[in-house]
Amino acid sequence: MSSTSGDATPGYLVWRLSTKWRVAVDRAVAPLGLTHAQYALVASLQGMRRAGLRPSQRQLADHTGLEPLYVSKLARALETTGLLERTRDPQDPRAVRLALTEEGSEVTRRAIKVVQGLLQQLLEPLGGLDSERTRDFTRDLALLLDTPLNADPEKERS
Repeated sequence: MSSTSGDATPGYLVWRLSTKWRVAVDRAVAPLGLTHAQYALVASLQGMRRAGLRPSQRQLADHTGLEPLYVSKLARALETTGLLERTRDPQDPRAVRLALTEEGSEVTRRAIKVVQGLLQQLLEPLGGLDSERTRDFTRDLALLLDTPLNADPEKERS
């Protein structure tokens, strides 16, 4: 079944698009020493820092939609490479706060630029990043992401 087939289900197309995007970002940020998942973390940290936040690992997990254990693993790897620092929260010794290092900020800035170029390419068929179709598409994606899913639909019916 082709990704453009009229017979393709929405679920299949969402899966194909997410896979296409992950692979493209992985390839694009690899020269900067990042994976797609690491990029998601550092780009989120950069945005949260601009908003005046220094999130805990848990807050970053909630923000990105990644599992807390996976965020911890990614943060440790980024700390090892010198892109991120992890510090204990003085108010809550169980919490670990995350921040980009100076080098991490520079790598993230470059990675964001690369990924923005990819995003422009991806959205070109919709009229580009600033088009009305892209704004509608973004609203639809946000609506779908905000819709809770029950892993066992049978339980919901009983």
